[in-house]
Amino acid sequence: MEKLEEARKELKELKAKVEKADDIKARILLEKMEADDAKTNAQQEMMALAKKQESCQKDFKQQLDMVQDEIKKLSKCKQDILEKLKRSKAELEAQRAETSKLKQRFKICAQIPKTDVKFLARVPEGEEEDRDDSGQSIRGVFTISQRGAVLLRGGQALITFEEEKVAHQILRLANCRVSCEKTTLDVKPKGISLDTAVKFEVKLDVSRKELKVFDIPPAMSEDRVKDRLEISFSKPSRGGGEVESVDYDVNTGTGTIVFLKPGVAGKLAMKGMYKINLKSEVKVEVGPAYEYKLEKFQTSCCSSKRTILLEGIEDVEDEEDLQDHLEIHFQKPNNSGGEIESIKYISKGKTLQAFFSEDTMEVAN
Repeated sequence: MEKLEEARKELKELKAKVEKADDIKARILLEKMEADDAKTNAQQEMMALAKKQESCQKDFKQQLDMVQDEIKKLSKCKQDILEKLKRSKAELEAQRAETSKLKQRFKICAQIPKTDVKFLARVPEGEEEDRDDSGQSIRGVFTISQRGAVLLRGGQALITFEEEKVAHQILRLANCRVSCEKTTLDVKPKGISLDTAVKFEVKLDVSRKELKVFDIPPAMSEDRVKDRLEISFSKPSRGGGEVESVDYDVNTGTGTIVFLKPGVAGKLAMKGMYKINLKSEVKVEVGPAYEYKLEKFQTSCCSSKRTILLEGIEDVEDEEDLQDHLEIHFQKPNNSGGEIESIKYISKGKTLQAFFSEDTMEVAN
């Protein structure tokens, strides 16, 4: 009976353990189901995120390709612009060089020589201001022509023959052997091309009533200076006359006096200086008032068919003696030469600008 009672107690304990195990099993199964559901949800979310990531990567790749294409286009455009800029700079430099060359070629820098003027009539002194002359200015038209020129360098000579055919004969020769006292020179004849010549007209109008005044000191106010100028230039004792108007520029210190009658301005302009009364008596420079226009500007290409250039001349003798030998050689008909109108040779280390007169040039407009 004791053993039976112990068996019942064990059975009861075992039943309790089985019930507890069943509860644990049920709870574990429930937790497993919940975990499976969470796993399924997580897998679904992961798949959705993977699809979204794939779509984002695809969009990013498309945008990256578009940006790279745009960068390539911009790089090509930049390269084209840089090449265009380089070409433009080269063209600009070439144009600047051409402009500088043309400026130098057409730059006129020469003193106008003194010219004799023939007066057809003379106005008696004292009557000039009383004349009823409607002309308010002296007008003149001047034609300025530039003579053709060529730069003669050391070891070269220019020879102008009286006949054109002689120059042609010499130019047909490859070289010429010129005999000197102790040696013989081989010189090369060559045709010449002259610098481009210019010709234009200058129309000049010199006022007979206006006088320019320079270097006026700013000793007073502008209005007072005008008054003093009018008073000073109205004095007949100083060669002045009745003043019509006065203009004064305080910034440049210059003024313009307009006289009522013509002739006064011309007399004063010839003096060059005039005394005026400001705070004290001062001398100012006076000159004529004039206007000019440049018209009929023409360029022409000149040549001289009677002139040849000799090159490769060695300084075996003095400059003058060597020039005599050249002249003697090219005067002889058996050397294909002829009568020489002019000749000029310069030795090494020198340069000379040779000008041609109109009767030795042919002009092609």
